[in-house]
Amino acid sequence: MSRKRTMSTKQKIALMTGAATLAGGFAVVTMSMGHASVVCDGLDQALRNNESFIAGQRANPDAQSAARIANREAVIKQINVQREASGCGAAPAAPAAPAAPAGQGQGQNQQGQNQGQNQNQGQGQNQGQAAPPAGGAGGQVVCAGSTVTLSGEAGAPAASSNQFPLGTRLKVTNLDNNKSTTVTVTSPSGSCALLNNAAFEQVREPGKFLIRKARIERVG
Repeated sequence: MSRKRTMSTKQKIALMTGAATLAGGFAVVTMSMGHASVVCDGLDQALRNNESFIAGQRANPDAQSAARIANREAVIKQINVQREASGCGAAPAAPAAPAAPAGQGQGQNQQGQNQGQNQNQGQGQNQGQAAPPAGGAGGQVVCAGSTVTLSGEAGAPAASSNQFPLGTRLKVTNLDNNKSTTVTVTSPSGSCALLNNAAFEQVREPGKFLIRKARIERVG
């Protein structure tokens, strides 16, 4: 006569426990991979922004281009260190074409700043809209749909931009946590608003290097 082998109660419990442990481990790995993907996406975007900026400077150099390029190359090295530590794999391909010029020079940007402000004030008066309150409490929403990342630069909170002249005040709000910062554009870049480290820290979510849902406002 054949005998059927049956598992004891202890064996069944051990098997179920092993299966639960395996499932839990898979869930942890999946969550970790998702978190790493978000981190790597932000770092990759920061890398592309800086590479685009360098390409633009090389395509349209001025007296300060060499210094700006050296600074951004140092930023790229730091980003690559962070990418390696986060296990991001191969770096994204460098941009095929240089970014559109941010302007024709800092001097011309500064001269055009006052003209732009006067035009904006005149338009606001014609439309019957009050000027934005002092201190960056609110302003005209610009660059709708743009994401915001960091340049990797040190210093006091500041921003760089490819659309606004030096001295422009921008209010950047992270809609995922409702944190905001108001900063001054101090240099050109390849993005509508690229925050330096100090400014990004004021609005970031822990462990993230990219703000996907952002509101960017130009304020007085």
